[in-house]
Amino acid sequence: MRAALLSTVAAVLIGFVGVASVSALTGEQAVPDRATDFQLTDTTRFAHTLSYYKYAPAIVLMSQINGSKLSRDAAAELAKLQAAYKDKGVPFFMINSNPSDTRDAAAAEAAKYKFSVPVLMDEVQLVGERLGVQREGEVFVLNPKDSFRIAYHGPLDSRFTQGAPNLKARAKDMYAARAIDAVLAGQTVANPRVNLKVGQTIAFPERGRAALHATISYSQEIAPILRAKCVTCHQKGGIGPFQMSSYEVVKGFAPMMREAVMTKRMPPWFADPHVGTFANDTSLSPEQTKTLVHWIEAGAPRGEGEDILRTQASEAPEWPVALGKPDVIVKLPAFSVPASGIVEYQNIKVDNPFKADVWVRAVAFKPGARTVLHHVTSNYVLDPSAPPPKIQGSFVGAYVPGGECRSTTMKPASRSQRAGPLPTRCTIPPPARRRPTSRRSAITFGRRRRTLSGALLISPTPASAFQPAKPVERKSPIWNSRGCRALHASPARPFPRLSGRTHCKDARGAETPLLSLPKYDFNWQLDYELAQPLKIKAGTKLVVRFTYDNSEHNKANPIRNAAFSGGSKPGRRCCTSGSASAGG
Repeated sequence: MRAALLSTVAAVLIGFVGVASVSALTGEQAVPDRATDFQLTDTTRFAHTLSYYKYAPAIVLMSQINGSKLSRDAAAELAKLQAAYKDKGVPFFMINSNPSDTRDAAAAEAAKYKFSVPVLMDEVQLVGERLGVQREGEVFVLNPKDSFRIAYHGPLDSRFTQGAPNLKARAKDMYAARAIDAVLAGQTVANPRVNLKVGQTIAFPERGRAALHATISYSQEIAPILRAKCVTCHQKGGIGPFQMSSYEVVKGFAPMMREAVMTKRMPPWFADPHVGTFANDTSLSPEQTKTLVHWIEAGAPRGEGEDILRTQASEAPEWPVALGKPDVIVKLPAFSVPASGIVEYQNIKVDNPFKADVWVRAVAFKPGARTVLHHVTSNYVLDPSAPPPKIQGSFVGAYVPGGECRSTTMKPASRSQRAGPLPTRCTIPPPARRRPTSRRSAITFGRRRRTLSGALLISPTPASAFQPAKPVERKSPIWNSRGCRALHASPARPFPRLSGRTHCKDARGAETPLLSLPKYDFNWQLDYELAQPLKIKAGTKLVVRFTYDNSEHNKANPIRNAAFSGGSKPGRRCCTSGSASAGG
């Protein structure tokens, strides 16, 4: 089978450092001139990135808290406004920055009162801080065509300016609706800032510590975070586009780093923190996120102390540390990559180096040119003259950026059969110029600890085509377990995919979440290693749900305005299966 890939275009960075020009409200928190990019997950575990909606004629945000009648009334009126502007393509969102509200509680509130407007959870409060949110019911009308300028900030309408709103009364002034109309018409909003005095205030503790952010220590706090979470890729010989080798480098890239953290592009870890615990989690903690962002917004001060990024600069090892010293190195033939155009799957077969059955502990691949190799999968072909193996499966290893060595902290070994060739499949996006690339794979052996049954491939790719349209959800065929333990989850889907989730449903109907990806990034098809094996009893159903976005707005979609039907032929976007590794 073959697949087609087109080169992708780098995303435009719209994050900014520091405080933009503001319009002050009397006695209120200053509201910035523009909103900067962010990503937040809603109560249904679906992520929204502000810059995704740059195609919209306007965007409406409203602050919300749980358990408040005013918030519920405002949500009901906002839903009416949403319906009125549905055909004009204006997206509406509520943002919950209240530190005492959990996502589960917000989800229950949304379900109970049938909110039609998504509730985005601002759990580290950085978005609400930046927008200048003070209380519930604040409405922000953004103009994406003017770099997300905040065209309006204030109450929804005149009924929400004093005391409890009387929803039966007719509003004297529809502030938000008039602002939306002005933005859609390309006009200036007549009254862009309206004081809002009603509603419960929302506590933002870090606002009172703003002066302390300039004293955050680069040496003692920032550099250790970067070394632990970023330097593995951003070092000499690493896959990062620049080396974090000194304060000066970090200072220069600080605006981009803030944007990458706020949109959750970096560090590359996309699992929902509320679902599962993973041994190889590389994400920033909430405290690390706030410390890093506040330090950048304070101007990224150097301060005193050692610059460990300079004095302890490192170089990426030839092979991943998890691999150890390779027992076997297999060289793959070189391939010349054209500067542009469609590159089909490269299917390569090499001689199997094993003369007897072995137990493989870890496998790693080393690309000759990291910038032009997207992923590699490999397996073995059974020797037709040998008796059938007792253990099924032929998977050997894989390579994806950020997940370069498949190993496990529990050290089980998977069995590789003697004889038979080793087929390897490579996906290669074209670079800006023609480049030759070669690949090597390294393998380390292990003693037999557990019997592995290989990978369970669960593919929700539909037989019918997706037409160019808005996001649509699809569910996988149900896999009925004969009893095993889940060790890994390795989602790998085609370009149009936006998010995915996997859960187990036992015979009683009880569900156990295995993995949730609020935002899927095709460029980082990571392997998620469970901190503890999940025992899956016989009769349990494993269900995978993916949301696809085959619209022109999905920047990861290489062929827009065309039907997508899955598969691996040119024009079908390299469709592979999601998987969960399981052990008996």
